[in-house]
Amino acid sequence: MHALNEVLTLSTSMPLRHYAEHLLKQALRNPSATFRDGQWEAIADLVERRARLLVVQRTGWGKSLVYFLATRLLRERGSGPTLLISPLLALMRNQLLIAERVGVRAATINSSNKNEWTNVLSHLHAGGIDMLLVAPERLANDEFRSEALRPIADTISLFVVDEAHCISDWGHDFRPDYRRIARVLQMLPPTIPVLATTATANNRVVADIQVQLGVNLRIVRGPLARNTLRLQNIALDSQAERLAWLAAHIPDLPGSGVVYTLTVRDAQRVASWLQSCGIDAHAYWGDLDSQTREDLEQRLLESRIKVLVATTALGMGFDKPDLGFVVHFQRPGSVIHYYQQVGRAGRAIDQAYGILLSGKEDQDITEYFITTAFPPRDHIEMVLHTLESADEGLTMAQIESRVNLSRSQIEKTLKILSVETPSPVTKIDNRWFATPVNYTIDLQRIEDLTTLRRAEQERMREYVHASECLMVFLKRELDDPDLQPCGQCAVCIGQPLVSPTYPEALERRAVTFLQRHHQRIEPRRMWPGDALQVYGWRGKISPSLMAEEGRALCIWGDAGWGELVKRGKQIDGRFDNALIDALVELVRQRWLPEPAPGWVTCVPSLTHPTLVADMAQRLAQRLGLPFVAAVRKVRPTEPQKRMQNGFQQAHNIAGAFVVDRWSGIDGPVLLVDDMVDSGWTFTVVAALLREAGSGPVFPLALALVQGH
Repeated sequence: MHALNEVLTLSTSMPLRHYAEHLLKQALRNPSATFRDGQWEAIADLVERRARLLVVQRTGWGKSLVYFLATRLLRERGSGPTLLISPLLALMRNQLLIAERVGVRAATINSSNKNEWTNVLSHLHAGGIDMLLVAPERLANDEFRSEALRPIADTISLFVVDEAHCISDWGHDFRPDYRRIARVLQMLPPTIPVLATTATANNRVVADIQVQLGVNLRIVRGPLARNTLRLQNIALDSQAERLAWLAAHIPDLPGSGVVYTLTVRDAQRVASWLQSCGIDAHAYWGDLDSQTREDLEQRLLESRIKVLVATTALGMGFDKPDLGFVVHFQRPGSVIHYYQQVGRAGRAIDQAYGILLSGKEDQDITEYFITTAFPPRDHIEMVLHTLESADEGLTMAQIESRVNLSRSQIEKTLKILSVETPSPVTKIDNRWFATPVNYTIDLQRIEDLTTLRRAEQERMREYVHASECLMVFLKRELDDPDLQPCGQCAVCIGQPLVSPTYPEALERRAVTFLQRHHQRIEPRRMWPGDALQVYGWRGKISPSLMAEEGRALCIWGDAGWGELVKRGKQIDGRFDNALIDALVELVRQRWLPEPAPGWVTCVPSLTHPTLVADMAQRLAQRLGLPFVAAVRKVRPTEPQKRMQNGFQQAHNIAGAFVVDRWSGIDGPVLLVDDMVDSGWTFTVVAALLREAGSGPVFPLALALVQGH
């Protein structure tokens, strides 16, 4: 047997498989490593028969080794580079590390390395790159297609679609830009071998991938059971209960692990709670800066932290073979989502834990994701009609000023439209145009997909309370024919793997933590276009008009104070004194605004004239400050929650408020409202107060509406 450090090259005298096995040992740093069932056959199909394959294998089987080894073998035969479509930055970073071990020179063009693009393209065209990794969104970029793709189109030796379930809108993680892959394939020679890989595709998704990538796509499927993974479900309605459970049991779970949450705020909150309990926990989400994400990934890989509390941004392709546990703080939207995430644990260790916690907020969050997955008909018609009436095209800011949709809703609508074939919209530079395409919305397909998502959600609810083997339940949802019980989940052994109980003192502490988990209200710094031209305000907000950083006591309807705020607004018509006490504690003991406010005023309402005023007066009395109704509302407005973007929200309240000067107006002021959503009401009223001669304005709200 060849030593691992022996340098071998491909030659006619050495069987291809023997050489590939040597590369495998190098990559895994294991002199006794051998190919798993189906790995070599897939490599040989690509290299020798130029096949088109869809490989559906469980997480940890080694799908990435197939395309890295195939790339190395093809390059040593003198073939061109591999083009790999990869969906997440975390996945790309992980793949680059594996490529280095295999001896494949891989590079990426993505949103976090723009300063490297020129150098990467130069090396690519000079033949110095064996594999180029790009996100599917890059395929929509004209510059990328012209400068990177077209020059190498005739020389590409292998086309790889990683996480191929993203190509199917029947899949659990559909990404519209994956639809562009079929168009790219049409640009390439038909003899190019194609490899699509996924761990999470049921029969319906597999069939859809075949339609996208060609009927001659050969399917390679393996068993999906994770024999080292022990599963358990625990239903705990309140967040305080789940926080207490985590604090009680995370320290005793083996090794390092991941806690998944459905929202960014919950990731931040759970990590903060665990830190307060002395557990080395860190939050991870998609909008973290690239360096911080890489650092957290590396620290988890090296087991230098106990737990990463993450959204699904830490998902596909993150490979830590010795991950000891995956805990879900909330129930995912589908069994397939859950299988993919829990499958991160226990790839190369004898035993790992997959614990699913579920609570009362799960349903609302997953329902929100379902209803916002596809733009509704009126959004599509609104955007199309707006573009059709603009011969010169429109920028995103101009579209926002003409339609009452949020930027994310507009972007989602444009993305869905732009991947249609033919597309009814096109983007030239930074402007969007309507094309002369007679487009018909496929409402039936959207309805069918929404129905499917709700059925998947129902199956997930059933999984939480399943009375059969939990691994069998997961495998059945993925159409795995092997339905042998695992013999090691909580259902199979008839008792909990980890106790569902926790000390009552921990739950009380968690309740206090949630009640003290206030939210920052960041001041707006730019006026939205000409939405407030009635005041002559445009461009940057002058520091002399800008609000100070504010605070919200809680998140609307959330754990802690959120439910009590909701009850006061929707049922009682008056906010409980406990909320006033909490605001006083926030202002005096935690926030401590500086300079200290000398008086209190509030944002008035014409529809509920006493609700906020009563709260503000009681607060002022408790703080020992005068309450002055210095702000008046002079015209009715639509509720801000109906306004969907910054332009519409600001324009909605233009000219709606006036400020009455009084003798003490020049002092710092606490500006009180019950809810803060977009922040534009606080921004405009603060500017009016400053114009009238007030001192610094500190916004204070009971609740931040989720989504701000």
